[in-house]
Amino acid sequence: MIAEQLAHTHKLAFTDSRAWSADEFATLLIQKTTLAVGNADCFILGRVHLDEAEILTLATSPKFQRQGRAKAALQDFLTQIAANGVTTVFLEVAADNEAALGLYQKNGFKQVGLRKGYYRRAHQAACDAIVLQLTLPQR
Repeated sequence: MIAEQLAHTHKLAFTDSRAWSADEFATLLIQKTTLAVGNADCFILGRVHLDEAEILTLATSPKFQRQGRAKAALQDFLTQIAANGVTTVFLEVAADNEAALGLYQKNGFKQVGLRKGYYRRAHQAACDAIVLQLTLPQR
């Protein structure tokens, strides 16, 4: 996936917070520990270290939302990391992002923490981040 395309989708998907730049995506994509799943319209970017993974971002272009693409990308991501020995996945999600919270909860993620005022918002108060964890079955 090309960093510029990912940055464009990220900007469209996260209109109330600072979108990541193409340079930030490029820096992540060249790292051996980074895993990108999906395509430029819907993707997950994660980092894997030994038996743990962290979902750094999941973004879907607004014109492709509510079509099951994020669910499919998440399932693909989880399948790939499980096949490589990952047993625990972490992420943080904005407390007001009901669609993302629903997706993660339906896929077995549980809240394990809270970061007050973590997400800075352009024209409103900062939003809490909910820290979620998923334990994958061991192979």
